[in-house]
Amino acid sequence: MNLTNINTIKGLFARHGFSFTKSLGQNFLINPSVCPKIVPTRKGLHAFEIGAGVGVLTRELAKVCEKVICVEIDESLKPILAETLADCPNVEMIWGDVLKLDLKRLFAERFPENAEAVCCANLPYYITSPVIMRLLEERLPLESITVMVQKEAAVRLCAPPGTRDCGAVSVAVRYYAEPRKLFDVPRGSFMPAPNVDSAVIRLTVNSVTRLGAHGERRADVEDEQFFFRIVRAAFSQRRKQLVNPLSTELGLQKEEIKNALSAVGVEPTARAENLTLENYISLYSRLI
Repeated sequence: MNLTNINTIKGLFARHGFSFTKSLGQNFLINPSVCPKIVPTRKGLHAFEIGAGVGVLTRELAKVCEKVICVEIDESLKPILAETLADCPNVEMIWGDVLKLDLKRLFAERFPENAEAVCCANLPYYITSPVIMRLLEERLPLESITVMVQKEAAVRLCAPPGTRDCGAVSVAVRYYAEPRKLFDVPRGSFMPAPNVDSAVIRLTVNSVTRLGAHGERRADVEDEQFFFRIVRAAFSQRRKQLVNPLSTELGLQKEEIKNALSAVGVEPTARAENLTLENYISLYSRLI
């Protein structure tokens, strides 16, 4: 069954009475060249997929992975996926909202202990950042997270701290993983076609932040909650000099902020986008 053929997909929808749910941001892939470039090249891995759609990526994962666990929120896709995945015995569907599920429990129950796992997904644009941050913050035993996102989001998520495109989420992603944009995906690759282009990015998770590495935290940041408060505060008024938003959001005297910045080699006139991840960690160590 060719799941990237428009007529095949339309036939599936007609047989099962499926209609798009606009609020779920559903755009199904019809470009056959995309999914093979998303799946891992190493065989024998376990895969966690978010959003099966009609199963086009799921089938590609099933070819190379030992087991595929897929979370899908739209239960009206049940009869379609029962048909398209009928010959994929190593795929297990979980019906629910990935942002509400107990992911640590799910991984512990569905994957073998110390399993080498990856996440692959075509993420709806409206939940891109929340899903990615949930996967990273939960410290799941994932080696990498390969996701298709809106092209603009890909730029932001992969932007190195210290550059103009960087935002608070860029710093957070870089804290947990090494992000890299793999390739662009034009809007015509989907049905229905979205109004924007997409891109596939891969986040290679730092081993120290994975549950599989005994849940260890970075030695240089003991209080992650306060560290990310600093990052969010810095970007809350990103066009202003750091002293002002940090003082306001953290409730600290401006002189204390200036001294801390100076101690870590950052000019008091610097703005949030001027600091590298190492700058933020050094600043945290001065303010904690």
